[in-house]
Amino acid sequence: MSNIKIFENTPVRTYWDAKEEQWYFSIIDVVEVLTGSANPRDYWFKMKIRVKTEDGLELSTVCRQLKLKAADGKMRETDVANVQTLLRIIQSIPSPKAEPFKQWLAKVGFERMQEIADPAQSLDRARENWQKLGRSEKWI
Repeated sequence: MSNIKIFENTPVRTYWDAKEEQWYFSIIDVVEVLTGSANPRDYWFKMKIRVKTEDGLELSTVCRQLKLKAADGKMRETDVANVQTLLRIIQSIPSPKAEPFKQWLAKVGFERMQEIADPAQSLDRARENWQKLGRSEKWI
């Protein structure tokens, strides 16, 4: 199930893997949120090299690629990470936004647990997110 979460008015593409029962987050979107980089793909590429050199950790081996909807509307292979890996990546990004992002991840996880217990809540959250994305009441 592909979805978009909103962090500080910035969309972050996500994917819920029902089989594994865990969320995956677009790494590029998270890098963009935390760094404000004009080219988050380049930042991610350089960061993988830096982490491998400094820590010996190959980030590409702990990430997956999933097809997520890109800004142009097409489904494109995107580097994604589960929460555990994403928290590791966030530790490698020097940014004052990292702590609020960790708190946001915890909130997203909690909301998902609530939605499992009461599916009507997922509809309410979807409506709220569509409003934040500027969708009209008629569209919703």
